[in-house]
Order: sequence, then C-alpha cells, then structure tokens
Amino acid sequence: LTGMRPGEVCKLRPADLDRNGPVWIFKPIDHKTAHLGRERVVCIGPRAQAILLRYLARDAEAYCFRPCDSEAKRRATQHEARQTPLSCGNRPGGKLVSDPQWAPGIEYCADSYRKAIYRACDQAFPAPAGLTAKALAEWQAAHRWFPNQLRHSAATEVRKEFGLEAAQVILGHSSANVTQIYAERDMVKGIEVAAKIG
Repeated sequence: LTGMRPGEVCKLRPADLDRNGPVWIFKPIDHKTAHLGRERVVCIGPRAQAILLRYLARDAEAYCFRPCDSEAKRRATQHEARQTPLSCGNRPGGKLVSDPQWAPGIEYCADSYRKAIYRACDQAFPAPAGLTAKALAEWQAAHRWFPNQLRHSAATEVRKEFGLEAAQVILGHSSANVTQIYAERDMVKGIEVAAKIG
C-alpha cells in the first residue's frame, strides 16, 4: 500500500512516524539513497494505517516488525494446539537451550524478511513429494513471491490511477526513468487508443 522498499519496512519504528495528520509520514533514517543526501518520505494512508496500528503498541524505539515477536506468537499458537496433557511430555520452554546457536532477533533485515515470506509460501503451497532438486526449485519459483513484488505492484497501481509522477513520488525516485522500470504501463490505455485511432 505504501510502496516501501523491504529494508524500509524492516526499519519502521513508532518513533519515526509523524501521526499528526490524516496521512502519516514516515522518514526512514537509513535508506537506499541516504548516502547521496536525499531524504526519503513515505506517506501512509488510512488502509496502511489500519494494518500498522496493531504494531505500534510498543516502545517507540522498538521496531514494529520483530522476529522475536513472530516466534513467540508461533510458539503460543503451537502450545494452544497441543494435544498431549501438560502432565505428560515436555512443558513449554522445557527443551530450550540456554545458549542457542541461533535466536530470533529484534529486527528483520531484507533477507530475513524474504526468507519469512518463502517459509509462509512453502507452508501455503507445499511441494508434491518425490520431486527432484531441479523440479523442487521450479515448483518453489512458481509458488513463491518476493517482497519487492509488493513495491512493484503498488507502483503499477499508483501509475495506473494517478500517473507516472505520482508513482515517482510514492517510490521515492529522483528520476521518472527508474519509476518506469517499477511501474508497468497500463495496457488498457494502449488498447483504448489503438481501438480509437485504428
């Protein structure tokens, strides 16, 4: 809905949001073109605000989307679905290692965000059993999506409804040429023109 880059979504904190108007403003401190001295401004409208609202009830300096929160939620859901009585088997947290090699962190990076989407896609679209490695890779390529596809979709929708300049502003591009790569042209308009002029 906002056309943010995956890295910008991962760095979103309540402290970085200006929620004083009907459209919230997010100015990421660290972003792709920060080293060029450019400021990135993301406009967050009512639909995006409705989604984001439940992630803002936290410390203002904490990231809105945190792997440690997602893992805690996953474990709680798993515990609620437990069939074995608590008197039998392991209790919640009973098998936790005191010094694990890996633990969920306090922020996603663009790569961990992508991997989380891959895991969700693999769960939603499980591959058929017995596939070769090549066939499995082809299955996954057809049934997975990338975080940047959300950005491309948002750019295409904005360009279709409001034009190229609006898409450029939403994406934070300094050049419309870059925006044209992200925002696909509206073929319906091309078909309408061709139908009218022959």
